[in-house]
Amino acid sequence: MYVVIAGGGKVGSYLAQVMLSSGNEVAIIEQTLSAADRLSVQLEGSYLVINGDCCDSRFQEDAGIRRADAFVASTGQDDSNLVACEIAQRVFHVPRCIARVNNPKNLRIFRELGIECVSSTTLIANLIEEETLSGSMSVISALSHGNVRLQEVSIGRFRHGSDEEGVQVADVPLPLGALVVAVSSKGDVEVANEDTLLHPGDTAIVAADNDVFDEVREAFRAL
Repeated sequence: MYVVIAGGGKVGSYLAQVMLSSGNEVAIIEQTLSAADRLSVQLEGSYLVINGDCCDSRFQEDAGIRRADAFVASTGQDDSNLVACEIAQRVFHVPRCIARVNNPKNLRIFRELGIECVSSTTLIANLIEEETLSGSMSVISALSHGNVRLQEVSIGRFRHGSDEEGVQVADVPLPLGALVVAVSSKGDVEVANEDTLLHPGDTAIVAADNDVFDEVREAFRAL
């Protein structure tokens, strides 16, 4: 996975270290020269540090944004995170954009623009790591003594399908032993069938055998 991170502060540097330790490639865009210099010698693995403004498309392009699997805006400024995600999402069509939101009052703005966001500054790094690594998938509960799990999957922007038209549940290439049982959209939950449409921002609840957990994650990431 290739991840571009905007902001090399405590959150951004921690997230970069986590990504790199898991064998991923990382690029960080950091505006402060001293912080960029520190990161360039502190990190280990396959990484790139860009000294520049994350809200400037030129620096995003220098960071290899066109091949990124995810873009994470982790600066301490909500307006910068919003603009950076908008550029990554609308100009470079990055499949998944996740933003740190420092003021909870701004959450609505980010969500209305289709940007995944996390507001807790104390849990931000762990939550962003979960979002990026697992494709926004969390385990709701284990059934039948742990043989089957209910998984909650947040739907991001599609790589191949149309965000506006959506993707039918029947078109999700789920493995045998996995089934979409419900979809939550804008607060409404409905039992899913093959014709149910998924859109970015929706949440799909999937029942799956333990041994196909990873395949379910890849199926949604491939949309």
